[in-house]
Amino acid sequence: MIIDSHCHLDILPKEFGSSEQIIATAHEYDVTGMMCIAINPEKWQDIIELTNKHHNVYAAIGIHPCEAKEVKISDAELLKVASNPKVLAIGEVGLDYFHYDIEKEDILWQQNRFRQMIKIAKQLKKPLVIHTRNSTEDCLRILQEEGAQEVGGIMHCFVESLAVAQKAIKLGFYISFSGILTFKNATEIKEVAKALPLDKILVETDAPYLAPVPFRGKQNQPAYTKFVVEELARLKGLSYQQLAKQTTTNFNRLFNL
Repeated sequence: MIIDSHCHLDILPKEFGSSEQIIATAHEYDVTGMMCIAINPEKWQDIIELTNKHHNVYAAIGIHPCEAKEVKISDAELLKVASNPKVLAIGEVGLDYFHYDIEKEDILWQQNRFRQMIKIAKQLKKPLVIHTRNSTEDCLRILQEEGAQEVGGIMHCFVESLAVAQKAIKLGFYISFSGILTFKNATEIKEVAKALPLDKILVETDAPYLAPVPFRGKQNQPAYTKFVVEELARLKGLSYQQLAKQTTTNFNRLFNL
């Protein structure tokens, strides 16, 4: 009924049990599908193998922008791995300037790696999963310059303005809300959620990070996507069932499932 569009099953804490137990718990909370995100080439095969064991568990592979600039992959290897049918997307990829002084440090390597990932996504005709932090202007510019609208994708863990969301939607991207949406102080994001068209939104956990209320400050797991759906439904003035169905329809449409 609900699809968690972004989680990291490979690094969930042991307290949640095995992957089988995590998925079983998710089903108890109406979360029947999830996309597991691989952020480093060393993790790609492990995550693909995990998805092969479970129905409705999919993978996205990429190199996270916070991975060191020495972490590289050839186009040929990326194409080979990402051609696997359980790999739905290239991601998470993008730009992250939070840990850099962009006036003093070279961040061109981040941009070049991002461009490589977009190019491969276009070759494979697979959507992108975008991470952006303190880098929105450059991120949107590069997406446009590289023709990312050909494949579209997901703006993961969205915390930007309505104007940014609208620009991303014009580029063919869906806006994915995480547990942050449930935080009392997330007033601007709640207003963005209210304003966006229903057919352009997704839900996620980013587990094990960003657990929603009532688990804020604790470890997160895919099951807790339910609480994001409940808050989003409240904000949109819809029933829980309507919102769950629509976000699942949106995910399936994006990935042709």
